[in-house]
Parts: sequence; C-alpha cells; structure tokens
Amino acid sequence: MLTFNEVKNNPQVLNFINQADQAMTALQYTNHGLRHANVVAERARQIAASLNLPKQDVELSQISAFCHDIGNFMTRTYHHYFAALIFHQIFQDKGTPEEVSIIMQAIANHDKHEMEFTTPVSAILVLADKSDVHRSRVAETDMEKIKTNIHDRVNYATNESRLKIDKIKKRITLILKIDTNFCPIMEYFEIFTERMVFCRLAAEFLGYKFGLVINKVRLL
Repeated sequence: MLTFNEVKNNPQVLNFINQADQAMTALQYTNHGLRHANVVAERARQIAASLNLPKQDVELSQISAFCHDIGNFMTRTYHHYFAALIFHQIFQDKGTPEEVSIIMQAIANHDKHEMEFTTPVSAILVLADKSDVHRSRVAETDMEKIKTNIHDRVNYATNESRLKIDKIKKRITLILKIDTNFCPIMEYFEIFTERMVFCRLAAEFLGYKFGLVINKVRLL
C-alpha cells in the first residue's frame, strides 16, 4: 500500500511543492508550499478518521491532499490536471493502479467547475483544501501591500480556522475567527463563496451538511 510517509518524504514531490510555492509567490498568491500542503494533509486525515473510513482511505486522503498543488509551478490555470499527471509519473510503479487512480482523480477534481465526486477521498480533499484560510498563509510581509490585496487581507484577518465534524447531527462546520477591524466579513464572501459551494457539495457527497460559523455567528 502506498503510504503518506513515503509520499511526503519523496524528493521529487518536495521539490515540486517548493517550485510551486515560488511560482505562486511570484503571482502574488498566498502560500501554496509546504505549509499549505501539510495543513491540508492533516485536515484530510482528521476528516477521514472522523468518518471512520478504512485505513487505506485515510492514507489516500492525506496523500492527495499533500500533492494536490504540485502542478502550480507549470501553470495555475490547469495546475490540478498537471498535478495529477505528475503524481502518476512519480508513483505509477510504487502504488497499485487503484490507489494511483483514486489519488489522480481527487487531485484533478479539486479545482474545477465541473466538479464531480466518485470517492470519499475526492470529497475530503475539497473540504480540506477550500477550508484553509488563515493569517499564516500570507506570504507578503509588507503591511501596505497586504492591505491592498483582498486575498492577503482576508487571510491575514483570519486568526482561527478549523473544521468541526458532528457525526450525530451529520454536519461538517468551518469555524472562523476574523478580525473585522482589518477586513469586513463581506470580503470573505467576495473571494470564497465558490469555495464554500464546493465544500457544500463535498459534504453532501459524504452524507453531511456543510456549515459556516464566523465570529461565533452561524451563517450556514
């Protein structure tokens, strides 16, 4: 079985993640490097474990989460497709065909408008990825530049970001704490509404409802 430890220590994967982060920084995006990869992988593990999925699905969820952005150094527009193909190139002889194809599909599916879910791994990746908004994602250090970039502003204003899974009420809730003195909550919805729709679709595939709580106020 292909393992998360094997993938996260692969030198090619680590190089591609670092190259991707450099490319995204040049485009003035938030962190898409090891910080983001590790956060999304850990969230994917927590979701899969909370849903009592088999050990293999937990591993595949972590792997797809860790590798989902490795195509960004080639192109942002089609990074999800390139990431899936790069993953296949590296691991086609190291995992079973089923494992590799599940991970490839999850990676390719995580950032496209015709999003369709066929496995829990794919849905978990979307939830783990699209919920990662936090001050620690901001790569820019110049405060004036942060204030003029809406993505940086929203992320910098977010002091807390976590997912809560309620198996009794069948609800997956994204809980955020946003400093409204730095950024109005409306700006969050300006850039993240589509991602919240993706999260709702992913949660529904898993048999859950998706919720959103900002500053202790339930909005979804």
